[in-house]
Amino acid sequence: MPTERERLLRHLAPTSQSPIGLQIDRAEGVYLFDPNGKKYLDLIAGISVSNVGHRHPKVVQAIKDQADKHLHLMVYGEYVQSPQVKFADALTATLPNSLDSVYFVNSGSEAVEGAIKLAKKATGRSGLISFENAYHGSSNGALSLMGNEEFKHPFYPLLPETSIIRHGNFVDLLNITEETAAVFLETIQGEAGIHVPSATYMQALRKRCTQTGALLVLDEIQCGFGRTGKLFAFEHFDIVPDILLLAKGMGGGMPIGAFIASNELMSTLSRNPILGHITTFGGHPVSCAAGAACLSVIQEERLIESIPAKEKRFRTLLNHPEIREIRGKGLMLAVQLRDSSQLFAAIDRCIENGIVTDWFLFCDSAMRIAPPLTITEEEIAEACAIINESII
Repeated sequence: MPTERERLLRHLAPTSQSPIGLQIDRAEGVYLFDPNGKKYLDLIAGISVSNVGHRHPKVVQAIKDQADKHLHLMVYGEYVQSPQVKFADALTATLPNSLDSVYFVNSGSEAVEGAIKLAKKATGRSGLISFENAYHGSSNGALSLMGNEEFKHPFYPLLPETSIIRHGNFVDLLNITEETAAVFLETIQGEAGIHVPSATYMQALRKRCTQTGALLVLDEIQCGFGRTGKLFAFEHFDIVPDILLLAKGMGGGMPIGAFIASNELMSTLSRNPILGHITTFGGHPVSCAAGAACLSVIQEERLIESIPAKEKRFRTLLNHPEIREIRGKGLMLAVQLRDSSQLFAAIDRCIENGIVTDWFLFCDSAMRIAPPLTITEEEIAEACAIINESII
C-alpha cells in the first residue's frame, strides 16, 4: 500500500515541487512528534499561527465545549451567535475606540479581500497602494497587492489601479493622493525577511493618509497577537489604522481571520447593496470559541511580558560568525545568512537535529524564527545551540 507521503503527492494539490514532507502524528506545546515518537522543537509555529502553543488545554477545551453545543448555523451576521459576540467583545476591548466593529472571516487572504471592498465602498475611490516585497495573501485581490512581480506576473491581469511604493521611503508617500482608496502595509513586513519600519515613517504615513482621505490598512496577520511584544504591532508606533487585518495567531490553531474598522465605516457594507459582503463560514462558532480562549490565554498567562527577554536571549545565543544580521521585533525574527545555499543546508541540518525552521518567500537567505510565545528560555537555548551547530 502506498505511504501517506506517496498519497499526499498523488492526491493533494501541490504548492511546490519539493514539499518538506515531515509527517507529524501529534503536537503539544512547542513540540511536534512524528509517528515514531521523534520530537521537533517548532520554531515557526505553523507560520506564526500557534502563538499559545500547539493544543493549549484551554483552547482545546473551548473547542470541545462549543462542539457540544452547535457547529454552523447560518451565514455570518444573520443570527445572534454567542461565540462570535463574546470574541468580538473581547477583541474590541483591547483596541482603540475607533476599531469597534469586527467582520469575521476564515483566513488572512479573506480579511484582505474584505478590506479592499470596504475601502472602495467607504471612500468611493478605486486606487490601492501597497509596498515592495509585501505579502498579503494569494487570492486575486490580495495577490494584486503583492510587492513581488515574479510571483504576480503569471496570474495577470489582476486588479487595476494598484501601485507599489518603496518601504520606508518618505518621498514615495506623495504617491498617496485623493484618488487613493487605501494603503495596505504589513505593520512589520514578514515575507520580505522581517523589516521593522521607524516610528517616524509610520507616523508620516498615517499623516499622509489622513491628509488625502485614504484609509490606512495595517496587516497584522503575522505580527499580531503578542508576537512583537505588544498585543498588536501598531502599538509600537503610536498610530491607529483605519482598518486592521488579523488571522494566523488569532484562533489558537483554528482557521479564522477578521478585518476590523469603525462602525461607521463597516456599516457601508450593509447597504447599497444589502449584503455587500457575505461569508458562509466566517466567524464559525468553534473557531470563535477557540479564538476567545486564545486571547484569554495570552492575557491571563501574561505571555507578552516575557517577549522582550526571549528576543534578547535569541539575539545573544545566536552567535555563529556566519550570521550577518538578526532583524525583527519580539519573537518575529530573521537570521540573515550568506546566501540561500548556506541557509537551506542549515535548515536541513536543523530538521535532522529536531528543530523546525524555515525561510521567507521573498528572502531565501534568512532563517525564520517565530516560535510559540510559550517557548521557555531553556528551549530557546536548546534551539540556538542546534542552529549554531547547523550553520556551516
